[in-house]
Parts: sequence; structure tokens; C-alpha cells
Amino acid sequence: MIGRARRWCQEWALWQLPRPALILVLVVNASAVIVTAATAFLVDIDRGDLARFALLAGCAWAAIELTRHIERIRSYQPAATVAYVDSTTVWSFAAIIILPPALASGMVAVTYILSWARVKTRRAIPYRWTYSAATVLLGTHVAGLVLAAGMSNYPGVPDPTSMTGFKDLGVVVLAATVRWVFNTGLVMTAIALANPTARSKDLFNNFSEQFLEAGALGLGLAVAVIVTANPFALPGILIAIIALHRSLLVSQYRQASRVDAKTGLATAGRWHEFAEGMLKVAQQRNAPLGLLIIDLDRFKAVNDTYGHPFGDKVLRTVADELRAEVRELDACGRWGGEEFTILLPDIGTREALYRVAERIRLRIQSVAVDAPDNDGTGTPVYLSVSIGGTLYSAKDHGTLDDLLLAADTALYKAKNSGRNTVRLSANQLAAPTEPTETDPPATNLPHADSA
Repeated sequence: MIGRARRWCQEWALWQLPRPALILVLVVNASAVIVTAATAFLVDIDRGDLARFALLAGCAWAAIELTRHIERIRSYQPAATVAYVDSTTVWSFAAIIILPPALASGMVAVTYILSWARVKTRRAIPYRWTYSAATVLLGTHVAGLVLAAGMSNYPGVPDPTSMTGFKDLGVVVLAATVRWVFNTGLVMTAIALANPTARSKDLFNNFSEQFLEAGALGLGLAVAVIVTANPFALPGILIAIIALHRSLLVSQYRQASRVDAKTGLATAGRWHEFAEGMLKVAQQRNAPLGLLIIDLDRFKAVNDTYGHPFGDKVLRTVADELRAEVRELDACGRWGGEEFTILLPDIGTREALYRVAERIRLRIQSVAVDAPDNDGTGTPVYLSVSIGGTLYSAKDHGTLDDLLLAADTALYKAKNSGRNTVRLSANQLAAPTEPTETDPPATNLPHADSA
């Protein structure tokens, strides 16, 4: 029994985190438990506090039930690169204002337990859920300190008239800001440490959703006032929360149209739109522009041998390697299937473009992805790519489709030359040239005629 429990613990996804991220998660979780226990008995709890806690908990349950279908849809978005936003902030922030610390902490626990039970999908990872709850708990206590230091009557104001004008309102706004900064900062730090190849701009991708967190904090203040003045007005808050969630769904659909769910790269449509703009800028400045099309060799054999879930893992791995190799200003996207595209501005010569393509080829060639096998140890699958490219220069007058055609023709030459090689066209209208051949690496994949 003990051995089985040990193996079960060793299989947790938590232990697969990079060491810095693992340390942060463990420290934050432990700190949340210690601080919550230390503040639990600082303020006495009376029957009125328990009644307000029960009312908030009931409203939180109703809100989670009414929005759980939307939240489940949102849970299928690509791996997060910014702090996740939902409506539980409304109830936990209201609890900070009108309840003692122990019950405010309890409200965080209630909302997260309800969300886990009612919203959780197969993609939910327990350590992420726990860490998020821990950051909110710590943010709750920091906000409570701000309120205790600045408000004239805190906690548990018996009625909204006890808040003395703009001074107390300013303190509440400050507490909300501190809570948001503390929570979001810890979450984004963990994301950055867990994804060391992520670029800084990725951490702020779709950051506009955080403005909705400000709306949730504002609703939390409104809930605190309503609970102490006229609880019968709370259904209006529930209606506002449903509307807030629908706006989050619209934001996700907009993001989904731009970001490929399997790789996190730009979708073909978004990449094409962005590349058109970059080409116009290059034409106006008479600046060079490089274009590469990258195709995974024998990807059909990967899917046929190890299954499509492993094929998706391979695609994500290649996307991560491409992101790590290209510059911040380069545009990298998934073109479709096993093909990727990269647009490289200010690449002055064919030699420079070839060097970039060769670095990418060698980087992918060095990658091994562990495929599942019967004994659970994993079989390393080695990857390779064929790359076709072309260079736009000031003397050219082609369109983006011309460049894509030239790069695709060069890619066709690369695959017909034995794969795992690079071919460049002289320009968008010329036939591809023939650089030095490269030998494909040994592979444990079965031969497949399909590229």
C-alpha cells in the first residue's frame, strides 16, 4: 500500500516542472497554508459573519452553476501564458471587505472547491488549481492588511454608511490593486519559470482579459455593499456575472482565430494577415525579407505508429523549438498539418537566410521525443525537417503568394533530395538552387512514402 502511494505521488505532473518553477509552487503553497493558519483567529466570528458568509457562498455556488458551461468551453483554450480570469474574484473580494480573515480565506477555498467539482475537465491539472488558490489566498491576506491599516471600521462593517467617504473607498481600491498585482504576478512568474523558452511578449499575450479582473473586483465591492444593505439585490450581480463571462468567451473565440490550439503559434490565417503587412513595410522601405516553410519529415508515420496524441506532442515540441530559435521580430506560424512558416524581416542575404534555416534544421534534428511503449519507459523518437525558403529583395515586385510558391517549390526540392535538408530559391520566380546535401539522421520510425 505504501509503495503504491509512493508511485502515485511520483507520477504527479508537479514533479515534471523545471526546478525553479517547482520551488516557487511549493513555497507559495506552504506560505498560503501558514499565513491562513496564523490569521485564522485574529478576529472573532459572530453569527452575523456566518450569515453573510453563507449568503456569499450560496451566491458563489449559483454563479458557478450558471456559468459552468461557458467556463468549460474556456478551459479548452491553449496552454495559458497569462493569469486566468474568472468570476470567483467577485465573491472572494467581497469577503475580504465584510468578513473576518478566517471566513475570507474560507470563501477562497469554497469557490475553488466548487469550481473544481463543477467546472473541472480532463485537462485540469491539480497542482495548477492548487497553486492558483494559494496565490489568491496570499493576495487575500495582503489586501486584508491594506484594509485593516487604512479603513476606519474593518472588518465586518455592519452597514455601508460605516464607510467614511472617499478615504475608505480609496483604501478599498488600493487593496483591490494590491490583490490583483500579487495574484497575477505570482501566476505569471510561475508560467515564465515553467516555460523557459517562452518569449516575454508571450507572457502578455491577450493580457487585455485582465481588465475583466478589474470589473470583477468592482463587482466585489458592490456585492459587499449590497450584502450589508439589501441582499435581495444580489440577483442583479448574478446577471452581470453571466454577461461578464460571455464577454470572456467572445475574447477567447477571437484569440482562437489567431492562435493554433495545438502549437500555440499563429494560425495560418493570422500569419498570412500579419505577413502581408510585413511585406508591405519591406516594400516601402526597400528592405529584404526572408520566408521559410518547414515540413516535418515522415510525420504520417509518427501518427500511424504512435497515435495522434503523440503526433500532437511532436507538433508542440517542434513549435517550442522554432520559438526558441527565431528572433522576437520574426513571425512564426503553423501553416497546416505538419508545416510551419517563418517570416524573417531584415535578412540581408541568401547566405544569412540559409544559415538560419540550417540552424533550425540542426536544432530539430537534435530533438528526441519520448513515445509511449508497453513498459512505460518511453521510446525516443528522433525528428527531422525539410526546409524551403526564398528571399525578397528591393528589386523584386512579387506578392506574398509568389514568395510562398517559391518557398514551397524549394521545399519540394528539399524533400525530393532525401529530406532533412535545406533548399532556397534564388528569388520568388527562379528555380531553387542546390546547396550542399545533408545526410538524414538515423531514425527509429518506419519508412513512409507520404511526407
